[in-house]
Amino acid sequence: MFSRFREMNTLRNQIFLGFLGVMLVIIAVSGAFVYDRVSSLLKDNAERHIQQTAVQANGRLDALIGQIDSLMEQVANHPTVQQLLLEELNGQEVSFNQRQSLLQIVSSYQAYMPSVGSLELYTADYRLLFPIKDGTLSTRIDNRYIAEANTQKGRLVWIGVDPNDDQSLLAIRQVSLMDRWFSRGGYLMAKIQRSYFQLNDPLSGSDSGESILLVSDEGHLLGSSEKPEPNLLPLLWTDDQTVSFRGKEYVQVKQRSDKANWTLLVLTPVSYVTKGISVLRTVLLFSGGIGTLLFLSLSFLLSTMITRPIIHLIRAMRKTRLGVLTPNPEPVSTMELRELNNTYNGMIANMNDLIRVVYEKEMLQSRTELKALQAQINPHFLFNTLEAFNWSLEEKGEEELAGLVVVMSRLFRYIIGSPNMDEWVTLGEELEQVRRYLQIMEMRMGERLTWTIELEQPEAAVPVPKLLIQPIVENAILHGVESRVGSGTVSIVITPSGRSGWTRVTVSDNGPGMDAERLSALRSALEGGPSISSKGTGVGLVNVQRRLKLYYGGKDAEHEGLVIGSEPSAGTVITFEIPNHGGDMYEPGQQKNSDRG
Repeated sequence: MFSRFREMNTLRNQIFLGFLGVMLVIIAVSGAFVYDRVSSLLKDNAERHIQQTAVQANGRLDALIGQIDSLMEQVANHPTVQQLLLEELNGQEVSFNQRQSLLQIVSSYQAYMPSVGSLELYTADYRLLFPIKDGTLSTRIDNRYIAEANTQKGRLVWIGVDPNDDQSLLAIRQVSLMDRWFSRGGYLMAKIQRSYFQLNDPLSGSDSGESILLVSDEGHLLGSSEKPEPNLLPLLWTDDQTVSFRGKEYVQVKQRSDKANWTLLVLTPVSYVTKGISVLRTVLLFSGGIGTLLFLSLSFLLSTMITRPIIHLIRAMRKTRLGVLTPNPEPVSTMELRELNNTYNGMIANMNDLIRVVYEKEMLQSRTELKALQAQINPHFLFNTLEAFNWSLEEKGEEELAGLVVVMSRLFRYIIGSPNMDEWVTLGEELEQVRRYLQIMEMRMGERLTWTIELEQPEAAVPVPKLLIQPIVENAILHGVESRVGSGTVSIVITPSGRSGWTRVTVSDNGPGMDAERLSALRSALEGGPSISSKGTGVGLVNVQRRLKLYYGGKDAEHEGLVIGSEPSAGTVITFEIPNHGGDMYEPGQQKNSDRG
């Protein structure tokens, strides 16, 4: 199966599948974007329509409430009603005939609004005055509605469903006596049929299946002949746009009526809102399928056109692999593939030339290796010559000069004994080399030079690159001791650093030191600026600085390189710190004893 997969994993198939995948992604993303935007537009239009319906329904509701309010205001301000309530308030008992006269007044107003089932008139102390029967207002309705009517001072207060008749709604208002400075004289309560507020029957429906529900704050369905729904409070409390009602999904829009503290719920079936989306989905799927088939054919044709010249080039390369370096003669029309073919033909020509050059270089390399083998004899000859000098001086009794020759021999062997100039050694070995160098300088300068080396055993095993400290000591003698009048001192101190796992190397002299300007120039030279040395080449400290950055600057980002401190007539102190575990280029086992023989 794996070999079959490798056979199918061709460039043409990759281009074909790649183009097809890109097209499918584009079609899917664009289709999803169009579907989302158009469906959102359809939903927004439907929501605006529903919102407009809700505003219109709320206007009709306010008009119906205004009619009831106007009717009850006329009854409350009727002279007979005002007179009877005033007599009751003054303590005069109203006769049966007076109460009977209210029937004609109420009937005349009810004739204009048949939806008002009855009007009830109560005195200020809650006794029923009309109709003529026993009863009190406090037992008829809840006391909180009476308190609300007192607070509103003549404005209409809607109670909701009549406790004694679930097919009627109650509204109450306080009757203010105009002859008693509009003081409270009694209460007028109206009983209105629920069908009066039936803006849209949810059972009858319409073409869109839209329902308009009038709901009180307690969750009672007011404008329908049905019993109150027990689950209408969740519709009032939710902020979701889509709700479930009577087993169906609806888009809900709320409209609050300030006159009655009721809420209009306009419910439109989701299927009506999204009926255009299904058509849009079908169109997008059909067009996407047609586009996919068309692009499938074009992708196959394009991939074949691209890969045919490459196949010819591969055949020519296979001949080259068999040892026949021949160019590809097939003509190519595409610019990129033509350039690739020309590059291959040029490569074949260059390879033929390189074969000849490589042959010549191999001959030259053979001669170079012979010269390198001969060059290895030179250090050996130098060491043998120094040994001959040592024996000759010992035979003549020149022990001091013989010791000098031995020291020089070991010093040269340390430097050129290995072809790897950056060989790793220990601090103990490096300081032994420094000691040899100081012994030679001491023989040359005599009493003008004194030196000390302080090294503890734990720090002696720390790995360092070869010849890291000697250039600093050489600089201290050249610019410190030799520039001083009288004797000078060079000190090399190896101590543990303040950071755990680090060792500090300090080289100091008591030479003339440097002023601030020269010290700044030296630090600039260490960072890559021009050299300031007037003696020698002036590259010793720069070389050490670069090697410190090379070996320790990557793994140990805290490494700062050489730190130089100097003041006029106070000498110079150069310090640097190295990690005990070695640098970036150090590997355990690289340390070698360079002072053998």
